[in-house]
Amino acid sequence: MKYALLGDIHANLPALEAVLADIDRRDDIHAVFHLGDLVGYAPWPNETVQLLWERRISGVSGNYDSTVAADHAHCGCRYEDERQAALSHESYEWTRAHVWPETKGYLGRLPFRLDLRPTGGHGDGPQLILVHGSPTRNTMYLDADRPDEFLATMARKAAARSGDLIAFGHTHIPWRREVEGVHFLNVGAVGKPKDGDPRAAYARVDFSEDPPASQIVRVDYEIDRAVAGIEEGGLPETFGEALRTGGRPLGRPAGELAPTEERTAD
Repeated sequence: MKYALLGDIHANLPALEAVLADIDRRDDIHAVFHLGDLVGYAPWPNETVQLLWERRISGVSGNYDSTVAADHAHCGCRYEDERQAALSHESYEWTRAHVWPETKGYLGRLPFRLDLRPTGGHGDGPQLILVHGSPTRNTMYLDADRPDEFLATMARKAAARSGDLIAFGHTHIPWRREVEGVHFLNVGAVGKPKDGDPRAAYARVDFSEDPPASQIVRVDYEIDRAVAGIEEGGLPETFGEALRTGGRPLGRPAGELAPTEERTAD
């Protein structure tokens, strides 16, 4: 049983289309799920949600999704300086102003967490736990430098057992680590990578192996189209610049990087 997990699409329709095309070409994926933050920073929030709905791709609520749906004053994001906070607020207000009522309704119905049994059975086999940020809050950042003790606490709060896999996003930087038998996997970002690689990223997880094997797949997409859409939509040009550079390289994280497979979209 192989799953594709899509994190942090952030309204980047060209990136999402390329990732789905890559998944379709493989023809070995049994199910696709998203890990939230479907909107924000790019000009296609409605089209992104519509495509996921048409493809019947289920998933969980990111902090951007839940706050836009509830008309909160901010997205609950983490900022490093005042300029970053101002740019994030501009993205958030733009998104709130442009989402359709149907899009808000879809975002508001997303669950906080999904629990799956990929190998079936009556409680047998590993459990796949899908969240956006952490098992306790969709605004919490599970960075790769979190100590083992902290991740073990998260596993206990999630009621995860040895062999289970907790998949999440939110930081936009993929990594994987095992703590007390529980596997933590950050699936990276489809629409807004921050690890210095501008290609869209998604995770493949193979539950036929023990422990479940994972790969981060990188896919080329039409970045020029995404940048043009950002500029034409009236969003800050720096959002397009970030797509071209893959965010700012932050160095190798402390967690073990999930194996990466190089792929190029046709």
